[in-house]
Amino acid sequence: MNKRTLGARLALVLLGLAVTFGVADAQERSPNELVKALQSGGYALVMRHASSPREAPSKESANADNTKLERQLDEAGRSGATSMGEAIRALRIPIGIVLTSPTYRAMETVRLARLDSPTTVSELGDSGQSMQGVSEALAGWLRTRVTEVP
Repeated sequence: MNKRTLGARLALVLLGLAVTFGVADAQERSPNELVKALQSGGYALVMRHASSPREAPSKESANADNTKLERQLDEAGRSGATSMGEAIRALRIPIGIVLTSPTYRAMETVRLARLDSPTTVSELGDSGQSMQGVSEALAGWLRTRVTEVP
């Protein structure tokens, strides 16, 4: 994998760093500094699922295992999730606990990124509302959870 490709894949990994380091701190670090920090471990990375269309698929266009006909990743999402996982492994960024939303698109992202042993957590779900009805209590749960040392 050349440096340009690795850099593009790394961009996907760095999306969660504003939450991990804080916006100001993440902006002051170079990509190399961010990678070095991530390689040392001990951070909580927060990300949404990879790219998916707004509409749920029809029965004919749904993935075979998408039996509830939930939104699923599009081609860009599948490629991005796979690339993110490859970048994490190539950069030797340690990943501990993996929590995922119970939504199909989130679990598909984790599967394609090949992140080990994901645990489905209802607090990360959207209750079928595509994040429109997320309560302050659920947002508070996430803010608290990311401060816990892995």
